[in-house]
Amino acid sequence: MMSKFNILRPESAEEACNLLTKFADRSKIIAGGQSLLILLKQRLISPEYLLYIKDLKELDYIKYDGTSGLRIGALATHRSIETSDLIKKEFPVLAEAEHDLASPQIRNWGTIGGNICHADPASDIVPPLIALDARVKVMNLSGVREVPLEGLFRDYYETILKPDEMVTEICIPTPQSHTGVAYSKFSLRRTDMAVVGVAASITLNPIDRVCRDLRVILGGVSSVPKRIFESEDMIRGKSFDESLIEEAALVASREVEPVADVYFSEKYKREIVKVMVKKEMNRAIQRALNL
Repeated sequence: MMSKFNILRPESAEEACNLLTKFADRSKIIAGGQSLLILLKQRLISPEYLLYIKDLKELDYIKYDGTSGLRIGALATHRSIETSDLIKKEFPVLAEAEHDLASPQIRNWGTIGGNICHADPASDIVPPLIALDARVKVMNLSGVREVPLEGLFRDYYETILKPDEMVTEICIPTPQSHTGVAYSKFSLRRTDMAVVGVAASITLNPIDRVCRDLRVILGGVSSVPKRIFESEDMIRGKSFDESLIEEAALVASREVEPVADVYFSEKYKREIVKVMVKKEMNRAIQRALNL
């Protein structure tokens, strides 16, 4: 059974920050609640107050322009991102990742901000967001600060957020020309959590296939989403060929720290990483060439 708690319903983001400041470590924010309720039922957390913010329309939006890029409110649902014509056109990798995230029921109610703040290293949406160089806006009574998404996570289910802070927006810059982004996951079932998730973002010169920029991010294989800098550095500034991609994939498989479980050994997970990094890099290259 869950411990008893009080539900508070702030009517604005500012009021939510006021309540977070007032109750600090004794409160938690709840929106969709699928992840938080599990923690409550298992008594892993026992807050005195839950701040219910799902009805705050000011944090539920998807906006885009070519100058400032994409802005997604923290309370936008996974389903609204999956089905957004704007996102399908400008950032299709996000719609693709959302399509395989859990079940339609969860996507209809769960929010992107809640998914990010839960800090599950097997999240489907975080690796492609990091590949797109996303930042999050974090608010408290002192104001708003921006944090690179890849710097938000501290450990399993832990972020750098202070007790009085809340995420209000996800910001994604407009990609450079000839940038391709791809993401897929390996899981027991299509809608299960990722055993291994791989996102790749590649910007290249379409004439000589020289890589101008590259990001490779892995999910599910360490305590936080892991960016593979060594693989990126060995390719950036070079012309793509199959042997270089295979070498980068091998390096990625050696850099990760997968944990064996009842389904897969550490060695097998490393092999999955190697295969998937190669696959997603090739998909990203093809998308960059087709733009």
